[in-house]
Amino acid sequence: MANAAEHSGANGHAGVIGGSGRLGAARLLLWALAGALAVRQAAAVLRVPPGEWLSGFHLPGGLPGSLYDAGQFTGTPFAGLVLKPLLGLAAPSLEAAWIAVTLLFVAAIGLVAARGLPDPVPRRTALLAAPVLTALMMVSLPVREAASPGRTAILPVLLVLLAVFRVPGERPAGFLVGLAAALQPALLLFAPLLWLTGRRATARSAAVTFAGATALTWAAMPRDSWTYWVERLAGTGLGVAPDHLANQSVHGALLRLGLTGPAEILLYAALAAAVVWIGLRRAARYAADGQLLLAVAVTGCVAVAVSPTGWRHQLLWVLLAVAGKVGRRAADRPVWPVAVVLAMTLPSDVLLPNLAALAPVRDNVLLLAALAAACAVPFLPRSSSYWREPVPTDYGRPAAARWSRVPLLPFWRRVLSRPNLLLELLLIRVGYSIYSHIRAAAPTSRSLAEGNGSQIHGIERALGIDIEHAVNHAVVNTPWLEAFFNFYYTSFHFVVPLTILAVLYWRRPGDYRWARASLGLATVLALIGFWLYPLAPPRLMPGLGFIDTVHGPQDLANPSYGAMTAISNQYAAMPSLHFGWSLWCGIVIVVLAPKGWQKLLGALHPLITVCAIVATANHWVLDAVGGAVVVAAGFGLVYALSGPRRLSTGLPVQRTAGQDAEAGEGGEGGEDGGDRERRIHVPARAR
Repeated sequence: MANAAEHSGANGHAGVIGGSGRLGAARLLLWALAGALAVRQAAAVLRVPPGEWLSGFHLPGGLPGSLYDAGQFTGTPFAGLVLKPLLGLAAPSLEAAWIAVTLLFVAAIGLVAARGLPDPVPRRTALLAAPVLTALMMVSLPVREAASPGRTAILPVLLVLLAVFRVPGERPAGFLVGLAAALQPALLLFAPLLWLTGRRATARSAAVTFAGATALTWAAMPRDSWTYWVERLAGTGLGVAPDHLANQSVHGALLRLGLTGPAEILLYAALAAAVVWIGLRRAARYAADGQLLLAVAVTGCVAVAVSPTGWRHQLLWVLLAVAGKVGRRAADRPVWPVAVVLAMTLPSDVLLPNLAALAPVRDNVLLLAALAAACAVPFLPRSSSYWREPVPTDYGRPAAARWSRVPLLPFWRRVLSRPNLLLELLLIRVGYSIYSHIRAAAPTSRSLAEGNGSQIHGIERALGIDIEHAVNHAVVNTPWLEAFFNFYYTSFHFVVPLTILAVLYWRRPGDYRWARASLGLATVLALIGFWLYPLAPPRLMPGLGFIDTVHGPQDLANPSYGAMTAISNQYAAMPSLHFGWSLWCGIVIVVLAPKGWQKLLGALHPLITVCAIVATANHWVLDAVGGAVVVAAGFGLVYALSGPRRLSTGLPVQRTAGQDAEAGEGGEGGEDGGDRERRIHVPARAR
């Protein structure tokens, strides 16, 4: 492992820092964003009353007294020895100083980590890496939790990075690593990494520093040291139970799975040994390959995963693992960083549905991300021919802008090759979860919604299209028809769009992106309607005599709205996405289906759906009109921003051997069946 002077000398990629033009402006904007996120984080902490915030240290008020009597302090005795004198400061001053220092440490990590990227680094990456990483850390779960009092997880990360990349001397670097291990014992695993990579003096210095700091706390605080190291086995069970969701370690995961006693301990020891063996070997290999930042991130992930208690605020190492490159195709490169960023910034229930079968994965998302980085993700070596030049993506020939004042956006260029499946599933799941949260948060004023319902009903009567009541009662009086429409309403809303997307992804990837973008834009526009115009559907309008065929009778004096109330905003009715999505399905099928009977089925789907939403009293007729408007707008925006679905031809196809291999993997689904679109090759550097 090279030291900082060898790795990031003054003439390396750091020399491009401080660029000008567009990159310089983008860098300033990103730093401004990071600063705004830091201010937001600081404001959230400072809103806590100083006295209440100070109690979060869970430390005795003075130097005498045990750290662990209350069982809430989770740090090492050395951390307690350092923190206890701070309690003599005024609470408001300590609160402000703590959050300020924590956020400064985060910014310092971003700067040091950006300087640790392996050479050669493109100019854009060198300029933007530090502010991008800092902004991501500011919104990550570890930093949001590390700002709480008494949590020192950010400092050990910075100490290790400084030791590896910035401190030139072997003993000073080892002192910093040993100090980090004294605050978080599992980080002593960096000593074997240093030894394996040839920095043996640094490894010895780290071990001596850790031993000295631990001996000092044994001498100063023997009772607390005994409690932490012997009775609690390196802090296990302090603060919360070891099986708490906050403990994102292998030990915590096994306990959550119901394993206990000697069998669990033996399994945990075996798994931890395997993770250490695999992870450290991988880290040493990446360090020898010149990927020092990745080696440090992998080792940090190993340390937290195998620790008896690996808290969420200690998992910042996972975010640093985005330094590794994964995948031979350019289309595959975003998968790993996107997955890491989503796992580190979003709650687990956003990433995965609330299903019992998925609970073991949902409860251990951060741990699984750490284990993947440590043991599984196949990061490319720098010697790979794909390191700098991945297999490029096939783009259709650029289309002319539709209107001179609405230029086509470069990132909307039509991609003809199949996108990465994992990335698509991640984005679809997260996008739908965010949509559900926003829809549920839309205004739910009953009086406003019922007033808007009366307004819609009045407009329909004026137009002579107020057919909802007659259709609803006619269906209720025909049991088989009522059962059919109830089944259709509850069963096909999600199944049909997802099936269409799956078929297009596999058979016609170029059209898949067109269809997916139009559906996404229509859904975003519908969210605006939910916010601006909360609307009571017919079934929730008192005095009009509608019958809720799906949810059963409703007490409109105190409505509970059936089983869907807890997960859905019942006043998000205008526009109707039940009809809007079905109309999208019908248009896509009619446009793309090769056979007449398929087109007929596609046309029937929105027709049956509009009958179902009216017959079940879940929507007004004008709700369906609103759904049609947002779908038309979605297709129109895609047309305006990226051109027509079928792109113009005229340039020959330019292919490389890598592209031929990629096309072979895609099969015939790579283009529009027998009527193939012509395409051009855009070099990776041009993107």
